[in-house]
Amino acid sequence: MSEGAELMLDFPTWKKAWYWAITAFAIACALPSLFSIAGVRWPAALPSPMVNLGLDLAGGSHILLEADQRQVAKQRLETMEEQVRTRLKAAEPSIQIGDISSQGGRLSFMLKNPAQVDAAREAIMPLTTGAGLTGARDWDIQVVDGSRFVVTPTQQGVDQAVTNAMDTAVEVVRKRIDALGTREPTILRQGDERIVVQVPGLQDPSALKKLLGQTAKLEFKLVDVTAQPDDIAKGIAPAGSQILPFADPQEGRGQPGLAVKRLGGIKGDQLTDAKQAFDPKSNAPVVSITFNSAGGAKFAQLTSENVNRPFAIILDNKILSAPNINEPILGGSAQISGSFSVQEATQLAIALRSGALPVDLAVVEERTVGPDLGADSIRKGLIAMTVGSLLVMLIMILVYGRFGIYATIALIINVLMILGVMALINTTLTLPGIAGFVLTIGAAVDANVLIYERMREERKKGRRVVASVENGYKEASRAIYDANVTNAIAGVLLFVFGTGPVRGFAVVLIIGLFTSVFTGVTLTRMWVADWLRKKRPTELNV
Repeated sequence: MSEGAELMLDFPTWKKAWYWAITAFAIACALPSLFSIAGVRWPAALPSPMVNLGLDLAGGSHILLEADQRQVAKQRLETMEEQVRTRLKAAEPSIQIGDISSQGGRLSFMLKNPAQVDAAREAIMPLTTGAGLTGARDWDIQVVDGSRFVVTPTQQGVDQAVTNAMDTAVEVVRKRIDALGTREPTILRQGDERIVVQVPGLQDPSALKKLLGQTAKLEFKLVDVTAQPDDIAKGIAPAGSQILPFADPQEGRGQPGLAVKRLGGIKGDQLTDAKQAFDPKSNAPVVSITFNSAGGAKFAQLTSENVNRPFAIILDNKILSAPNINEPILGGSAQISGSFSVQEATQLAIALRSGALPVDLAVVEERTVGPDLGADSIRKGLIAMTVGSLLVMLIMILVYGRFGIYATIALIINVLMILGVMALINTTLTLPGIAGFVLTIGAAVDANVLIYERMREERKKGRRVVASVENGYKEASRAIYDANVTNAIAGVLLFVFGTGPVRGFAVVLIIGLFTSVFTGVTLTRMWVADWLRKKRPTELNV
């Protein structure tokens, strides 16, 4: 027997066991999904990797959120004002300024000592940075009339801030949805100021809308005790303060709101944890929060310096409560109360844990997809896949005989392995993914067709049976690998640049490429090698 034949038949026991182990493991991972499709309950004691169904198959909720770009600009202006005050106050010597005006979307302030212009410019210049890769700065600083500074946001800076805010908003939305326990949501940006959220299996989106619509901007600010109740009722706040309403009118005890210091205080972005709990005194639902080291130190300083003064706990510009600071709070933990129900406290804890949205998101479109449409899609997809598979199998058996049977068995294993790998890596199956399954069925036998036709050619050239089989696999494998590498590159590009259903198609395509090569080339070669070793045929009917 030739050296090539020896190579062809070289399948030691350990290699066969390894190939069968891989096959059996992948098929085992597919069984829970197959049981689910058949309506049979999978034993709870066994592991149950499952293929998640996308919105178009399982039904669910589609929500379109829109952000207000003007709010981003306003927040940047407030942040810059606070940073300018802090920088100039910390300068050596301290730089005294008058009131800062924010009219017209820019900051304007006058130095009390014109001789400190250069020092002031040097102090606030580090507050400006480059706006991405545009080459421009995010703020423009000018000195007018010798002592008046005008700090104006540039368009490049605004655009960069909006982009950063939307990217952060996408991640916050994702964390909040994950905390609800839903699986495989689709969350992506649409345009400059919109976010698309699709949650399969969620038929009642009311809780989701409430959670996503909550900015969860938590702040702790001192109450301005100099404000008169009559002025607050008229909407008049002392200089440097602002009037905020109560979230619960009963909390205000007849007052429409409180005047709080506009700048300073502590923001909730320094939280490390938030969870629903119960007040040990009243047993009412509350939210227990924990600060990081920096936030805890700042909270301790705020409460230590303002004992016997009230401070407001503010959520999304509404006052939850305004307790009195009876003693310094040094442990880095606090408690938020505000007439919550258990569900409201739980949702607030989720929102605080996932972080505040950098910009308010409004629901501008909402659709609920029923499961009936998805069930019909699954049924029709299974019919198409079954009919296609049977036709392909029939043609392969009629044309290639024994070798067609090998290809048919490999095709069945290929489909099961794709399903098993998808369940193992917890991917989502969408309607385009089913189309990817059907496409994979047709493409999977291409490798076998190339191999078998090459065998025929080798046999016509007068080569022996074993040599024909060996050359058929060897020579055809080059074209098979080249074609699959090209398809894999296309699949990766679809996955990277595609969204939603396109990525679902790409996942099935990429997985199918690997499994089809394994089943159509490796497994069939092993089976053919066993047949040749046992039967040692003198003729090749292919």
